[in-house]
Amino acid sequence: MHELSIAMSIVEMAAEEVAERGGTRVHAVHLKIGQLSGVVGAALRSAFEMARESETALAAAVLRIEEVPVTVRCIRCDGDRVASFPELRCRVCGASTPHVLGGRELEVVALEIES
Repeated sequence: MHELSIAMSIVEMAAEEVAERGGTRVHAVHLKIGQLSGVVGAALRSAFEMARESETALAAAVLRIEEVPVTVRCIRCDGDRVASFPELRCRVCGASTPHVLGGRELEVVALEIES
């Protein structure tokens, strides 16, 4: 389960950020996870709960996940579109396309830190 190593990295990064900013604890960690990232949100939440227990600054922190859909450049419509997944078809015209623009994200976008 690679979600545990990801969760441990998130906790470590958040703890370092709290220490650097002189905060006392983290209330929430905000993530963007793309459908193509290979990360299962529910598994990451569970792993985060285990990983945060060893770090007092994150003991009560919650993980807020924004799921990012797969977006593609449609060759038929000539536009950026949300794609059906896993087929990678334009939801407007149904054309299949290999031009993936988004949906691979796995990034921490914000921390809510108590000073």
